[in-house]
Amino acid sequence: MSYKDVMFNLDNSSKRKTRLYKFIKHIESKYDFQVEQNNEENFFSNLFHEFYNWSVQDIENTKIFWDELVKFLNIKFKNNKYNILKEDKLFYKNKWFDGAEINYAENLLTSSQIKDKSLDAIISYDEFNNKVSITYKDLYDRVFYLSNYLKDLDIQKGDVICGVLPNCIDTIACMLATASLGAIWTACSPEFGVDGLLDRFTQVSPKIMFGIDQYSYKGKPIDVKEKVEVIKNKISSIKHFIDIKNLDKLCEPYKEKFDNQDKVIDFVSCEFSDPLYILYSSGTTGKPKCIVHSVGGVLIEHAKEHMLHLDINNHENSGQDKFFYYTTCSWMMWHWQVSSLFTGATLVLYDGFPFYEKDSKLIDIVNQEKITIFGTSAKYLQQLEKTGFNIDQNNKDLNDYNLDNLRLILSTGSPLLPENFDYVYEHISSNLALCSISGGTDIIGCFALGCLLLPVYKGQLQSLSLGMKIKFYDESGNELTQEKGELVCLNPFPSMPIYFWNDPGFEKYHNAYFAKYDNIWAHGDYGMLTKEHGVIIFGRSDAVLNPAGVRIGTAEIYRQVEKLDEILEALVVGQEYHGDERLVLFVRLKDNIELDDELKFKIKDILRKNASPRHVPDKIIKVLDIPRTTSGKIVELAVKKIVNKQEVNNLSALANPESLEYFKDLKELEI
Repeated sequence: MSYKDVMFNLDNSSKRKTRLYKFIKHIESKYDFQVEQNNEENFFSNLFHEFYNWSVQDIENTKIFWDELVKFLNIKFKNNKYNILKEDKLFYKNKWFDGAEINYAENLLTSSQIKDKSLDAIISYDEFNNKVSITYKDLYDRVFYLSNYLKDLDIQKGDVICGVLPNCIDTIACMLATASLGAIWTACSPEFGVDGLLDRFTQVSPKIMFGIDQYSYKGKPIDVKEKVEVIKNKISSIKHFIDIKNLDKLCEPYKEKFDNQDKVIDFVSCEFSDPLYILYSSGTTGKPKCIVHSVGGVLIEHAKEHMLHLDINNHENSGQDKFFYYTTCSWMMWHWQVSSLFTGATLVLYDGFPFYEKDSKLIDIVNQEKITIFGTSAKYLQQLEKTGFNIDQNNKDLNDYNLDNLRLILSTGSPLLPENFDYVYEHISSNLALCSISGGTDIIGCFALGCLLLPVYKGQLQSLSLGMKIKFYDESGNELTQEKGELVCLNPFPSMPIYFWNDPGFEKYHNAYFAKYDNIWAHGDYGMLTKEHGVIIFGRSDAVLNPAGVRIGTAEIYRQVEKLDEILEALVVGQEYHGDERLVLFVRLKDNIELDDELKFKIKDILRKNASPRHVPDKIIKVLDIPRTTSGKIVELAVKKIVNKQEVNNLSALANPESLEYFKDLKELEI
């Protein structure tokens, strides 16, 4: 199947109204950058690619790009006296906007992009379709009360506040109150086990903990009081525990105190590179690494992606956007979607099981709220297809769905396959941009994502991220084009981590990104730059298969195998065998389906015909479940360790650690 079919292309009139087009014209008016308009058909594609090349041409251009960006998007600095980049020979010691002062919460709550404070800032749903909303004005006031409460608890700039919390309005309010004081926010969703929470929070010594006593999943209340008590008792640094169901009561004295006064939050000045968030690596190969992201780096990167690449809440082009991303507060996408408040859009949340009571749970919210931007995972779209969910494009009067407002679907978490593009455009909507995006917790943003100036090609991420010099390298550090290799970044960028917690010599930091190529960021993704200047991601490079010296991305196998109706999902690893590596494919099947010789033949046949004989597994084994992280990503490395008789160090990183039992001591792997 082609990776080159054009699935969608915004009309030229709308392209000219995008912020990105206007920003490019702004740069053209001030600097030595010009693209001749001699071919209307390819003009916008050429324009973007030339502009991308200009933004990474050298470090001087990159500095201009970021400096002009903050001014163009009206990012609010508390002072304008800064050095755009304090350069250092070591990649990770470059310091952006040195001397600048900024506050993340101030930018979100007082953004010039907010056209009307009476508009909904956030709408929140739970599994039972209960809806709660809050306006921008009321969100500001709530953060004001919480900020004063935290000050009375003696929270200072640089203190760590942690949360074990659901994806709801109050979680965002608590985070913004934390950020308003220059304190550091770190959180996990309540489905984490005790060990997983302790592995993370004991490293960062939080002073305050926000939590809940129960949450709902698949319609069932799940008690977490005992879990929370253990955390409180085992982490001595925690001086106060706050149950978010009591926030109204806590805010009441401050409402009374400031009843007749203007509510003005005293936003603490932070340096651009001061810490804002602590996020965590998955921890599947050991104790999670604590990745610290900066106040300014988070804001500037998210603003670039939201407002230039995706044109969120551009009133000239799209009106008031409603932005809905299915996530939990453990996943970097939670932080990413919260930053959309800077655009003045309405953020929509859902907390719970995405298929509770019906397969179309999330699509129902998209329909009901007239969502304009819907974000999800590739696995969710694949699951929708497996369940047969289908909006009949030609007979809308025969169903309850009208998705005419939906203009963007974003997908991340794993590669979005060409077949997934077909499904979305044939069975959900043909009049939208389907943007696969890829980055990670490490950069709290994207290296490749959507771009409304470009066509959507089947199976491709549309563009590289502006201001980031992305290449693909072979094992020896040679640049590759239209060949598979390691995704690398050659220039420093604002959203790189400022440091890892408890890593004063930067040893963990260096080993995570710079051990493979000298002073070049190696991201850990295996992919390819296409002829169309798009990107295809084939999986994690540390999970790349290597039978007989041929490198194969795991996504290449999943793409074919998961076409078969009998298969819900698959996981493939390499097993060390007689001095080489053989491929072992594990499959989770639909109910009442057996892995017989006929199905094994179908699996091998589809791989041989549509991929290559090298992709055909040596062993195919049925399992009842496949391990995944709490953010839903399948965990190939843990299974690979088990298959190769190695110890799996950190089960607390998994949402379903019991699933690993299916992979242990398999007789099929002894022969």
